[in-house]
Amino acid sequence: TTEASTDTDSSPTVESVEDNPDEGCHIYRNGYYGSGIDIVEGILEVNIIQMTSIQMTESQAENSLVDFVVTCQGSLPTDVCTVVSDPTCQVSKSMVCDPIVVTDECLLTIRRAFEEPGTYCINITLGDDTSQALASALISVNGGEST
Repeated sequence: TTEASTDTDSSPTVESVEDNPDEGCHIYRNGYYGSGIDIVEGILEVNIIQMTSIQMTESQAENSLVDFVVTCQGSLPTDVCTVVSDPTCQVSKSMVCDPIVVTDECLLTIRRAFEEPGTYCINITLGDDTSQALASALISVNGGEST
């Protein structure tokens, strides 16, 4: 059973009664408990502010590279995940996660490779130990160029 303390102490008191059917005795335990709550701000918002195609020579043109410039509000992230999906954002084609170090301002550039031309849905998730935030965009990759 659990009962609140009836004395002037504001700490809750717990009284526990256990039956031991084999020996026919009761064990009584009395005590106090407490707990703490830590409130953390977390990552509140993520924005993709720029997408830039990286120009490469013909010998390097196996994959199209795109840089995503991302900002966020709230606490600083410790990792970034990028999910590349079909244009409807339903079928995932690839996922890449990397640890990151952001020191004072949440502004980072994420470079991702695209194997073939097409339209893709990009989900960029920034996370830390207590929170995650997501930004999405559609991108059209045209053999080394993106729009």
